[in-house]
Amino acid sequence: MKKPEFEFEPSADRRQVLQGIVGMALAAATMRAGAQKLPTSQVNTTKLAVTDTEVTVGQLHSATGTMAISETGSIQAEQLAIDQINAMGGVLGRQIKVIKEDGASDWPTFAEKAKKLLVNDHVATVFGCWTSASRKAVLPIFEKENGMLYYPTFYEGLEQSKNVIYTGQEATQQILWGLDWAAKEKGTKSYFLVGSDYIWPRTSMKIARKHIEGVLKQKVVGEEYYPLGNTNFNSLINKIKAAKPDLIYAAVVGGSNVAFYKQLKAAGITSAKQKLLTISVTEDELLGIGGENTAGFYSCMKYFQSLDNENNKKFVAAFKEKYGPASVIGDVTQAGYLGPWLWKFTVEKAGSFDVDKIAAASAGIEFKGAPEGYVKIDENHHLWSKARIGEMLPDGQFKVVAESPELIKPDPFPKGYQ
Repeated sequence: MKKPEFEFEPSADRRQVLQGIVGMALAAATMRAGAQKLPTSQVNTTKLAVTDTEVTVGQLHSATGTMAISETGSIQAEQLAIDQINAMGGVLGRQIKVIKEDGASDWPTFAEKAKKLLVNDHVATVFGCWTSASRKAVLPIFEKENGMLYYPTFYEGLEQSKNVIYTGQEATQQILWGLDWAAKEKGTKSYFLVGSDYIWPRTSMKIARKHIEGVLKQKVVGEEYYPLGNTNFNSLINKIKAAKPDLIYAAVVGGSNVAFYKQLKAAGITSAKQKLLTISVTEDELLGIGGENTAGFYSCMKYFQSLDNENNKKFVAAFKEKYGPASVIGDVTQAGYLGPWLWKFTVEKAGSFDVDKIAAASAGIEFKGAPEGYVKIDENHHLWSKARIGEMLPDGQFKVVAESPELIKPDPFPKGYQ
């Protein structure tokens, strides 16, 4: 072969371009390797529902009952993620098949369905639950049967399990940060705490009270709880009017929110006269409540549909294409979307569907395409996420008015709050 008369030496700019092309090729090769179709005997040593072509997972949410207003979005977002993953080739070369179960807003039913999915159906993982009561009901089953649950809801913390990946935020990322914001930015000094009557609101308000009184050195002037599904808040409203708090701090959940906020407005308690910060109302609930009944109140979440970033624009467009232009996306809906993706990335890192291997491989898993922005799994199985304050608008959306400057490291067992 004739030797060329001269050798080309690329410029610095050209070298950078060439290096970028090589880098992208290596990244693509790595992705292909992660998604390669390994033998079933190698990726499934614990008799899960995994074949050469399919992997079966479970969905366990309330499709009916008082919690359906909140959980329907999670069901939709998880299915969207699964459809997208399947369109990309699935997980380890296998298509995801879904078995859907309805917890029906009833905690014993959640436990019964969880056992069915793990013991009878042998699902590789479950995406599910919303309330802490439902999670607490199924947790012993997941730990006994060694299943894996991806749980999407903001919650009170004070829990950590090898068998759960918590894709929502815990107390330090929502309750404490939000109360600090209210005290600093809104000058609040007195608080009326109200919630639905089960473990998450009661534990959340216990944490909130400790922070208000012990850290902020401020005052709680009232604390009330009402059964799930309650629709009469007249006595509560009278107590709020008598106490005259600077801030109503609310953790009312499910369908009760519709009656709560409509009755507040009917009684003249609006943002023109009263500050309110909730840790339980997202776009999903506002769809039922009506933004005209809540305008000017605030919610502390890590995600709002109105977030202005490229990941979220693509996510919102895909969600509306699948579920209709009138559909909305709330915090827990987005956190539900994270679950199948984080599971896929972890399975491919572990090279296995086995739960023990997934649990061990979870720490450090990143999702750079998350609609809320970059997230990663901590070694405690919670996500590093930002916190945000959204102001409720008449159209049922939120205007983001505050955001934590950095990702907040999850701390499910904060010192002094247990």
